[in-house]
Amino acid sequence: MTEQDFILKSYNSNIENGSVKWSSPSNIALVKYWGKKEHQIPENPSISFTLSNCKTITEVTYSKKAGNDFSFDVYFEGEKNEAFKPKIQIFFERIETYMPFLRDYHFKIETSNTFPHSSGIASSASGMSAIALCLMSIEQKLKEDVTLSAVERSFDKNYFNQKASFLARLGSGSACRSIEGELVVWGKNESTESSDLYGVKFDGEVHSNFKNYQDTILLVDKGEKQVSSTVGHKLMFGHPFAKERFAQAHDNLATLKAILAFGDLKAFVKVVESEALTLHAMMMTSMPYFILMKPNTLEIINKIWQYRAENDSNVCFTLDAGANVHVLYPEREKQNILEFIKSELVSYCQNGHYICDQIGLGANQIGF
Repeated sequence: MTEQDFILKSYNSNIENGSVKWSSPSNIALVKYWGKKEHQIPENPSISFTLSNCKTITEVTYSKKAGNDFSFDVYFEGEKNEAFKPKIQIFFERIETYMPFLRDYHFKIETSNTFPHSSGIASSASGMSAIALCLMSIEQKLKEDVTLSAVERSFDKNYFNQKASFLARLGSGSACRSIEGELVVWGKNESTESSDLYGVKFDGEVHSNFKNYQDTILLVDKGEKQVSSTVGHKLMFGHPFAKERFAQAHDNLATLKAILAFGDLKAFVKVVESEALTLHAMMMTSMPYFILMKPNTLEIINKIWQYRAENDSNVCFTLDAGANVHVLYPEREKQNILEFIKSELVSYCQNGHYICDQIGLGANQIGF
């Protein structure tokens, strides 16, 4: 698919109103994306686990209007939220070429998260993907009973998901990996089927060792980050180690593909933890440099290393662009790891808060 394939060329302009609702999950990258080109194109490929329980539920109600401006209201957890509007405005401006009906309707966007607000989990992936999916359902409705070309009639699941992922990427890069599951690749890479334009469901074999893989998220710091991810991505321009980092990500994705096929948990740990630490190393060697990890982040990492060595465990950690720690482990170790978390790690979490999740299958439409 190319950008041109996603342009909506004709639609039924007589539909007055309607409503759609989607649930879309967050995701956690195993090979990290850090640094992007224009139009939300990644500098390097990434692969992520789609989560199951941490998700955003969004309902979009649309009604025909006069005038040619974008018109929408945003409600978060039942309350009108003006703070979200600038990001949605930018999103609409970016995707208007592909969804020209956006100026024809007023949209009421009602959204909520299954995870606590300000819990330290980035909600942009789940939030923007949920909106993109709602807009795709509206597009699908508007295209009914219209004589279209073969490409435009492609309302099969593959086309729907590809365009939803494509749109979500223009709202938030990592959001393109939240449409499907269990593993999603984003960014061109020679080792696996992939695209810069949208997330692609991982095409490799996955060993049973990785079935129902667990992710317990330790909430070390719920506060606003001192440096946003948007700013962090921009600091990769001119970064002295950027070229080597981008090459490393390509190599690690190829390595991880083999690991996932053979079920090598020890090798999985090495790649995933190395990727997490490399991400933060790039932050610490940017100019200006910055540190998003907190002292308790490091305490947790050392505790995990100690536990793994003493118990021959396959538990490991990964990090997003923040202080919170994702503890990853096979389902068969779930009981032991949860006991370890409760006895050794909870004390390092803000207010003792953590969230239990696991690998998921992607987004779902509600009430259709």
